[in-house]
Amino acid sequence: MTTIGREAHEQQGPPVSVRELLGDPALDLSLSLLAGGGGLDRRITHPRVQKSGLALVGHRHGVVPTRVQVLGETELSYVESLEPARRVEAARALFSFGLSCVLVTRGASPAVELVAEAEATQTPLLSSPHRSSAAINALHALLDERLAPRTRIHGVLVDVFEVGVLLLGRSGIGKSECALELVMRGHRLVADDAIEVDYRPPGMVFGQAPPVLRHLIEVRGLGILDIKDLYGVTAIRDRKRIDIVVELELEKPDSEIDRLGLDDRRKPVLGVPVRAVTLPVRSGRNMSSIIEIAARNELLRQAGRNAGRDLVQAVDRVAQGAPAGLAPRVASPNESALPPPASARPRR
Repeated sequence: MTTIGREAHEQQGPPVSVRELLGDPALDLSLSLLAGGGGLDRRITHPRVQKSGLALVGHRHGVVPTRVQVLGETELSYVESLEPARRVEAARALFSFGLSCVLVTRGASPAVELVAEAEATQTPLLSSPHRSSAAINALHALLDERLAPRTRIHGVLVDVFEVGVLLLGRSGIGKSECALELVMRGHRLVADDAIEVDYRPPGMVFGQAPPVLRHLIEVRGLGILDIKDLYGVTAIRDRKRIDIVVELELEKPDSEIDRLGLDDRRKPVLGVPVRAVTLPVRSGRNMSSIIEIAARNELLRQAGRNAGRDLVQAVDRVAQGAPAGLAPRVASPNESALPPPASARPRR
C-alpha cells in the first residue's frame, strides 16, 4: 500500500524557536521575557505543553525538554512554601533538564531562585498575564499549526459537495481538465499540480495550494488560468480537508476494477488512512460526472449507506429463501444533508 507523504503523522514538522514563539503575531498571550535571554534560539519540537510540578521535586520521568513547560499558581505557591535552601534545590531540579523554555502564567512573580537559575542556565523564562488554561489552549492551537507534519504531493484537490476530493494519476491523464469541468458545474478548486498537505489531530489531513499557485490551474493548450478571475470567489477555496482519494488510470482490458463498490480501500496520507477509489479513464467517458457521483457516494458512506453491500445482503436473503427485494430502507439523519442534483444547482 503506497503512502502519500514520507513522514508518518507521529513525526513533527520543523521546530519553532523560543524567539519565534515570542514574536509570533498569531499567539495572543502577551508574552514577556523574565530571564534566560541567551537561550532564545532553543527549539520547541512538541505541540503539547507540560505542567512542571513534579520536575520541581526532581522527578525526571515523563519530562520532555522540548515541550513548553508551564508553571501555574499551584506550582509557584509550592515553591514559595519551601525553605530557601529547598527553593534553590527545586529551581536546580527544574532547570537541569535543558528545557526549551518555562512559562509562568497569570503574570505571577516567580521566586528569585527560579529567576536566578533560569539566567544561570540560559533557559528562557517567560511570563503571561493569562490563566494557565487559556495559555495552554492558545499554545496548543499555535503549535499544532506550526509543528504540523507536512508534505507536498502532485495532484489536484477540489471541493465537490463539501467533500475534499484528491485527484491522482500520471501526468497528462486529465486531472486538471476534470477539475475545470467540476468548477464549471459549480464546485470549487483548492489546488492544482502541487498540493501542500498537513496533518491535524485527531487523524485529519488538509490540503492547500502553495501561495504562488493559489487559484491557478494549468490546462494543456490554454496554459495557466486564474479560476478566481474567470469564475469568481465562489469557484475557489483556499484550504480543504481530504476526504477521498480518486486515482485516475487508463483503462486496460485485463485490469481488475471493483464492480460492486465493496472494496473499502484506504490510502495513507501522512499516516492517515483516507478512502480511495480507482476510476478507469477511457475516451468518451464523462469523468467529472463520475467524480461527482464518487463525492455523493462518499457522503452516503459517511451516513452508513452502501448500495453494493445492501445488494449482496439482499442476494444472500433470497438464497436463504426470504422474499426477493432489498431490505426496508431506514433513512439516516445525515441523508437529509445530501446536496441536490447538479441540474438543480445554479450554473456559473
